[in-house]
Amino acid sequence: MRFLIICGVLIVVLLLLIWKIGTMRSAAREIREGLAEKLKTETNTLLTIDSQDRAMRELADALNVELRRLRAQRHKYEQGNLALKEAVMNVSHDIRTPLTAICGYLELLEGEEKSEAAQRYLQVIKERSEALKRLTEELFAYAVAVPAEYAECTKDMTNVSFFEGQDKPYEEVALNRVLEESIAAFYGALKTRKITPQIIMPDADIVCRGKPTALARIFENILTNVLKYSDGDLSVRLTPQGEVMFSNHAAALDEIQVGRLFDRFYTVENAEHSTGLGLSIAKLLTEQMGGSVYARYEDGMFTICLMFARVESKPYSPEE
Repeated sequence: MRFLIICGVLIVVLLLLIWKIGTMRSAAREIREGLAEKLKTETNTLLTIDSQDRAMRELADALNVELRRLRAQRHKYEQGNLALKEAVMNVSHDIRTPLTAICGYLELLEGEEKSEAAQRYLQVIKERSEALKRLTEELFAYAVAVPAEYAECTKDMTNVSFFEGQDKPYEEVALNRVLEESIAAFYGALKTRKITPQIIMPDADIVCRGKPTALARIFENILTNVLKYSDGDLSVRLTPQGEVMFSNHAAALDEIQVGRLFDRFYTVENAEHSTGLGLSIAKLLTEQMGGSVYARYEDGMFTICLMFARVESKPYSPEE
């Protein structure tokens, strides 16, 4: 009888051990799957398990502490990365705009009468300016391409937008003014290419919500594209609805190439010193401000159309 009692007790203990091991394995599986899910997607939720086992719950709590620390570090990294990118982009843009004007006027100066020494000095200045311009292009391309690659690689780990974290909310910006300033900055370069732009704008300001620096980059990148491919003409039109159209004849392009110009790192074979990022950056910035952009090619005419959401209109005063 005693033997049977001992056997019964052992069987009960064995069953309890099997049950305990099963519940712990189930809790471990919950923790493993839950941790994988939390690392894969950005969420503020923490690990939860059904098990009442004290050791497994302590393990889950310890992992939750590490999850909070990881999220804080990732958020800090993202904010620092975005701040650095913004600073690099701003510095690059501030250098590129006057450099474009300088290079254009240097081209015009080459046609003026000057001494042999002046010609030699002018050539040195031109070479150094072009080198500096290429360096700023590479700096700007790096600032945009690296964070974009990071966002692409971690799109399942975070919902932070590529351009999120910049100084928002957006302000009200007159498209007329930014567009006019951008064209003026390219006057020398356009003059060198014998391009006289035909500009059509309404008398009233066309106001949208956005960032002046971002709009300037958009227009600058499109005008740079004009310098690469234009056959000698340019038409710029701003409609009262907030649509901006850049049109020029471009025999070097075709419909297939135009269809890919907004792809990152795509370059047309005859495009010199091109990073393949100009129009893709313009597209990203336009869409981040709630606008849209597309390109078309018809009968040798290349057109880029941008649409921004209009806020209001008011009398346009160029002298302000």
